[in-house]
Amino acid sequence: MTSDKKIVLFDGVCNLCSNSVQFIIRHDKKNQFLFGSLQGKAGQEYLKKFNLPEDSFNSFMLVENDKLYTRSSGALRMLKHIGNGWQLFYAFIIVPKFIRDGVYNFIAKNRYKWFGKKEACWIPTPELKGKFLD
Repeated sequence: MTSDKKIVLFDGVCNLCSNSVQFIIRHDKKNQFLFGSLQGKAGQEYLKKFNLPEDSFNSFMLVENDKLYTRSSGALRMLKHIGNGWQLFYAFIIVPKFIRDGVYNFIAKNRYKWFGKKEACWIPTPELKGKFLD
């Protein structure tokens, strides 16, 4: 699929998700992340690779060392890697997964209502295109 970089897969039409990607890009001082929308070709390939439904767009996904982390686990691992104080949130990994993912699922279920939805996936600027899988 791609190099040793960490891959962030996200819902490309979700405003919250697109803003999260922009947050990661701003804080990724080590240039360790690549991005792909779940609706795009690369996102669809990863969904197939990990035997997930191809219309599964309600989870933040992090692929690291060929292992998939979803929902709160993916988000917390991402924060751990960007550093600059954000890694402190990784301490929430001790909260039982069903509780973390319960909060995550509540936000995911309401994300379009609270943050809105785009008609099409966010298009990165030419300067950022190299950080995207397709």
